Amino acid sequence: MVCTWLSMAPLAMAQADDAAEADPIAQLAQADKDLKQIQASLDDADTRDTLKTLSDRALAVQRDADAARNTLQPQLDQMDARVAQLGVVPEGTVEARDIALQRKALNQQRSDIASAIARAKLLAGDAKQLGTDIEKMRVSQFSEELARKVNSPLSPSLWKQFATHVPADYGRLVSLYRQGESTPRKAIAEHGWAAPVTGLVLALLMFFPLRLWLRAAGRRYAASERAPDGRLRRSGLAVWLLAVGTLLPGFAAVVLVAALASIGAIPPRLEQLAQHFQVATFVAAFIAALSACLLVPKRPSWRLLTLDDTAAWRLRKYAWGAAGLTWLSILLVEINRASRTSAITTVAVDGLIAITYMALIIAILVSLARLHRRQTDEAQAKLDAQADSGAKPKAPPRRSGWIVIARLAGHVVVAAAVIATLLGYLNFALFVAQQLVWGSVVLLAASLLLKFADDLSTWVLSPTSRVGQGIVLTTGLTESRVEQAGVLLSAVLRVGVIVLAVLALAAPFGNLNAFYSGLDSLSGGLKIGETVLKPSSVLYAVLAFLAVWAVMQAFQNWLTETYLPKTELDAGARNSISTVTRYLGIITAVLWGLTALGIGFEKLALVVSALSVGIGFGLQAITQNFVSGLILLAERPVKIGDWVKLGDQEGDIKRISVRSTEIQVGDKSTLIVPNSELITKTIRNMTMGNAQGRIQIQFSLPLSTDVAAVRQILLDSYAEHVAVLSDPAPSVFIDSIANGQIAINSFAYVSGPRAVYGVRSDLYFAMLQKFAAAGIALSSPTDIHLVRDPTAPPQPEA
Repeated sequence: MVCTWLSMAPLAMAQADDAAEADPIAQLAQADKDLKQIQASLDDADTRDTLKTLSDRALAVQRDADAARNTLQPQLDQMDARVAQLGVVPEGTVEARDIALQRKALNQQRSDIASAIARAKLLAGDAKQLGTDIEKMRVSQFSEELARKVNSPLSPSLWKQFATHVPADYGRLVSLYRQGESTPRKAIAEHGWAAPVTGLVLALLMFFPLRLWLRAAGRRYAASERAPDGRLRRSGLAVWLLAVGTLLPGFAAVVLVAALASIGAIPPRLEQLAQHFQVATFVAAFIAALSACLLVPKRPSWRLLTLDDTAAWRLRKYAWGAAGLTWLSILLVEINRASRTSAITTVAVDGLIAITYMALIIAILVSLARLHRRQTDEAQAKLDAQADSGAKPKAPPRRSGWIVIARLAGHVVVAAAVIATLLGYLNFALFVAQQLVWGSVVLLAASLLLKFADDLSTWVLSPTSRVGQGIVLTTGLTESRVEQAGVLLSAVLRVGVIVLAVLALAAPFGNLNAFYSGLDSLSGGLKIGETVLKPSSVLYAVLAFLAVWAVMQAFQNWLTETYLPKTELDAGARNSISTVTRYLGIITAVLWGLTALGIGFEKLALVVSALSVGIGFGLQAITQNFVSGLILLAERPVKIGDWVKLGDQEGDIKRISVRSTEIQVGDKSTLIVPNSELITKTIRNMTMGNAQGRIQIQFSLPLSTDVAAVRQILLDSYAEHVAVLSDPAPSVFIDSIANGQIAINSFAYVSGPRAVYGVRSDLYFAMLQKFAAAGIALSSPTDIHLVRDPTAPPQPEA
């Protein structure tokens, strides 16, 4: 699948380049001519291959018309701009002659370009419709071929007819052989053996020594310490073996055919056979290499499928059989076509191929059934051994899901193919058998590529890999974010593999021109209003956004880690600058990406104004918090590290963002407060402006207490504590004298509000000790209880 898409990519790019360099008017004329030729040839198309060729040509006409339109559209825009520069002629005035002539010439040129664009649109639409009609004809012919019924292979009449046509068909094959033998002999006699021998030697070198050496080199690297750790070792080696085993035999066939074609050794009737020989070699090599990298009979530890050695060896032999049968069937069908044998011989050959495929599938199903029985017996033996030993039996192992599905699908397909063969529907039987083999190959290849895509993505964007560490160091992203990027990349690659697998499964049912036409439409862009969103523009916009965001992220890291710590700004100011820089970077990256996408600032302003009503009502709270956050970062009424009190909650500010502020309260929990609360409500900032902490100590004494001694004890306690400031000096006051009590009130100051609680506790301890030593008693509140005398006589009731 990958090789097919890679081989198509240069052709598509070459077509795009040629379309861009061609004259659009001449290109439209040639496209119109080609479309008429296709319509004329459609009546003589009697095979699906011919229809496929016509469908490809129709798609090429559509691409040429679209390319011409895309080339002419900027010219039309330029003409409109030049005409607009001339302005509108006011009524009642006569325009200067030279300007009038220029306006007339521009209008004529604009009319010609607009007419050509309209012609290109019409031509593209006609080509698209013609391609759709051809595709319908191909589907109809395909259905007719599958539903075509011949005599059953069990019917003697079929073989009687075959025997009757054998001499004539044998003569046709001999004639084709003589032509294929005489043409190379004449070419070699004229040009010599140099080219064929060189091609043969290169093909043999690629097929045997180079292929085997590259396989061994891949195994050595996978077993060395230089190979990446984890699952990528196995899946990477499997993909390497698949690529080497597919490409080298296929390229060997290409080199051999090219060497013969270079001296004209391939007759015209065998040119299609030579092309099918190359395709068959690639397909057969792919099947054989896929089985080798998945089964790995000689190295069970590297095996990706849950199979034992016996099943792996047997399935490996059957895979070789499937590869050889596929290669042989492709060549037999093409030889039959090139020799122009009779229809009955074609039926016989198709029937023989279908029976061989069914025999191969039955053999594979038998091997899978034996594997299933062995796994079941081994699981039961383990359970019996655990039961005999008295240990708690473990749950039986799960059966391999793909084996169950393969067996079920195989039985259904074989039954359908056998019934169709016996009834005489040989084309249907052959198609079903081939699609089962091809579908199995595609699904196994897709499963391998899915594993490889996941392993490669998670390894490349792993924090422990070189690429992951480089991303973490350069962009400042966390390791978890890098891992998330790896998971996203894996998802994208896996979706691509699934799409390729679906296309490969659908390819035998018809050509993929409809899909390619959809890709062309997608590459043309999606028009939204006056803006056309093209995939290339979207990709460029994403790259521009990531580049600007990475630069701004690096600048913010430098600002936060290098520059700001060298300044005299406090932590809150540094956080405000860092936060504002971060959001400015995001806004800059978004605007840059939109500009790269083709959405200018004036269009963005229109969008914002259109959404302003919705933002005003639906997102009012979010907008209010956002604006409040900007005010907090700018005015800084509170900053990081401040001790604030909001309502009945108080704590330290740990983080200020544009939406909310995080406050850590006394129990170490975090209080998240919307920024609008800090702007619209009253908040007490305990540490704003280097505020000092004030200690207040209050108590009551009896009237008989020596208040002078009490005052001195308090002042001495304040002076002895190192945390109490001497300026402002501590003070002691008599607050009141009432009810036989003296109320004392004293104040002292410390460096900050955070030290108040601890220093006050220390002062209480020291004060109580000194009062006890001096014999000074503190007053306690009077507790009055009314108790009834139990000996008193009861009062008479009134």
